[in-house]
Order: sequence, then C-alpha cells, then structure tokens
Amino acid sequence: MSTHPAGEDIAAKTGWRKYIGRVGDWFAYKDKGEWLKDMKGGLSLTATIIATMTFQLATNPPGGVLQASFNETTTSVTSCLTNNDTLCPGEAVLGVLYRDEYLAFLKCNTICFVASLTVCLLLVSGIDLNHRFPIWFLSILMCITISTLILTYLFAASMVTPNAIWGPAVGVFNLVLKVWAALAGLVGLFLFIRYFIWGVKKCSRIYKSMQQ
Repeated sequence: MSTHPAGEDIAAKTGWRKYIGRVGDWFAYKDKGEWLKDMKGGLSLTATIIATMTFQLATNPPGGVLQASFNETTTSVTSCLTNNDTLCPGEAVLGVLYRDEYLAFLKCNTICFVASLTVCLLLVSGIDLNHRFPIWFLSILMCITISTLILTYLFAASMVTPNAIWGPAVGVFNLVLKVWAALAGLVGLFLFIRYFIWGVKKCSRIYKSMQQ
C-alpha cells in the first residue's frame, strides 16, 4: 500500500501536465489551417527565388569568368587543362586569385542551392504538412538555406571588395554575422522546444492509453 496520499500524486501529475500544456499552447499555432496555407505559398516562392539566385552564382560567379578570344587555337585553349595554375576559358577568375575564399563560397552556395531545392521538392511532393515533423523539417531546412545564403554573400563580398574598403568593413560584417548567429540560435531553440513539447504530450497520451 502506498504511503503517499492519492490526492498528492494526482495534484503533482496535474501540475506538471498543466504547465506543459500551457507552454505548449503558447508555442502552438493559433490558426493552423490558414498558417499552413500561407506558409506553403511563402516557402515555395522564397525557396524558388533562392534556388535561382544560387544557380546563377554558380554559373556566373563573382568576378566573372575568363573569356576566350577569337584568335586562339584549340590547342592553346585546351593547354590549360594540364596546368592547374592557368585558367581555362569559362572558369572563375576569383577561383585562382582567392582559392580558399572561393572554395568556401562554392560550398556555402551549393548547400544553399540543395537545401532550397529540397524545400521545393517537399512542397510539391504531396506530403501532408498537417503533421508536426514535416513542418519542423521544413523550418530547419529554411534556417539552413538562409544561413548559408548569408555566408555566400559574405564570401562573395570579401572577394570582390578592394582591400582598402574591406578592411574597415570587416568589423561590421563580423557584428552582423554574430547577430545573425544569435537570432538563428533562438529560432532553432524555439523549434526544438516546440517539437520537444509535442513529443512529451504524445508520449503522455500513449502512456495514459496503455494504463487504461
């Protein structure tokens, strides 16, 4: 026989469940149907624009590409293939001048491009967005997309901006990057808490149904 009164156990359970419920209501969507409709349209437009921008940046990079002249022979044009320090026609000029920065720019641009296309794919795939996990996954993907887009911009700006101007502007760029990292961290924490509360509620319902 339990030494604790049944009323205390019920009060304790009711207390933490009520607290979790209140926090969950605060993080919940007020008008989920209308919000999902607006979100699908907004995400589709945003992801499409970002995918177009990143594709354009890959094929027409900052600083331009080396142009071939009409008087060059095929041998002179293809001779660059055996020399890594020589640009071939159509290759990015800044890829030789700033190897490390251009590589970082290309990586961030690629991640942004793939993440935005993934968002577009999920939106047109017919997956039911009424469930929590697809919404959470789309939100995470958009955070990754926008964050890598900012890094792409920073690396591109650092390569095309003259050193005399870039030096005084570095402090501003670093400050903006830190503010964005803090904001992205808060958004990520918000998404995690909302998904965690949903998981706790789900497990609580399953546990209660098993006890009955």
